[in-house]
Amino acid sequence: MNEFEKQYQEIKDFLRFEDYTLAVKRIIDFTLDTQDISFYKKTCNLLDWLDENSGSGSKKEKLESLLEELHAFLAKLTIQPAQPILEAIELKKKYSSFSLGPVNLTLNEGDIIGLVGENGNGKTTLLRSLCGELHPTGGKINYKFNYSDLYELRTKLVYIPQRTDTWYGSMMDNLMFTASSYGYIPEESPLVVELIVGRLGLRNFRKHKWKDLSSGYKMRFELARMLLRKPKVLLIDEPLANLDILAQQTVLEDFRAIAKSPFRPVGIILSSQQLYEVEKTSDEVIFLRHGQQKNLRETGENQETEKHLVVEFESPWTQSMLNDSLLSAGLISLQFNGGTYIATFNSGVTLNGFMKTIIDKNIPVVYLRDISNSTRRFFVS
Repeated sequence: MNEFEKQYQEIKDFLRFEDYTLAVKRIIDFTLDTQDISFYKKTCNLLDWLDENSGSGSKKEKLESLLEELHAFLAKLTIQPAQPILEAIELKKKYSSFSLGPVNLTLNEGDIIGLVGENGNGKTTLLRSLCGELHPTGGKINYKFNYSDLYELRTKLVYIPQRTDTWYGSMMDNLMFTASSYGYIPEESPLVVELIVGRLGLRNFRKHKWKDLSSGYKMRFELARMLLRKPKVLLIDEPLANLDILAQQTVLEDFRAIAKSPFRPVGIILSSQQLYEVEKTSDEVIFLRHGQQKNLRETGENQETEKHLVVEFESPWTQSMLNDSLLSAGLISLQFNGGTYIATFNSGVTLNGFMKTIIDKNIPVVYLRDISNSTRRFFVS
């Protein structure tokens, strides 16, 4: 089953369990995949109908009918294999008091790379270097997609900073202006704008001005504006800042669905302090410390440490009490870090074995997470 069929089955499940919000978003994705104005009109009409008939019992049938039409159309199209679209080789950027790199990464179509690390360790510098705002002092960046000049390159290579510029007028007017600037025909522009507005949950904010939106919705507007440019690469700096946990999860799911389009894949690199949320969404995670790169699965001298079980947990017991109780379970080290304990065990210890020890020793634990394959272990001092 290819990626398109998997997504089709996923939408059918959303409808089966009446998760209409997610189903509508993914149906909009399929609509945009068609690049067909007749489908644009059908989906926009359905969105208008849903606004007026949100409690209607026929909602499910209408969504299912449109989904089947979209599936029949898209199933005839050819899905191209994913290709590399951006490559950084030994990339460096030096300042008088800070040095980034060398950084090596390859971004493929449809992939998400997460950048994590403490503040001031080079995440924004890397993103600005990749988009061309900063000129590297060493290494090379290869953009592996077609572009005729620097303007077209910057059109397809989109950088969204953490703090976006102020804009004037209504959100809808700004998005219409953007659409008219990037090659949409007059009949197409309002339809595509409505679809992207609906995709990002902005339909109720179409007449709002910049000052009327929260920081989270300003970021969504900026994403909508950039998607109208039909980008190949999205570079997004701290998109989860100022969002509550539910909004963070929603935005990350949106990113993943946008990236994984079978017919319009986008490569995404995003930075964030929300470590676990980013790791769940990303295909690869890069950790930056003092400008130096670490990846989740390294080879060489760090390869052996990958086999160790590393557990983050909270307990009211003291470090001494926990150390004495866990030594017999293969404990190598126990650190107190950021209000939690980080325990590293011998390579033969499993998470189930750790939990059995907790039960057998009657150790009170209020939270635990296996971070053996998480960049969280790089944060341990």
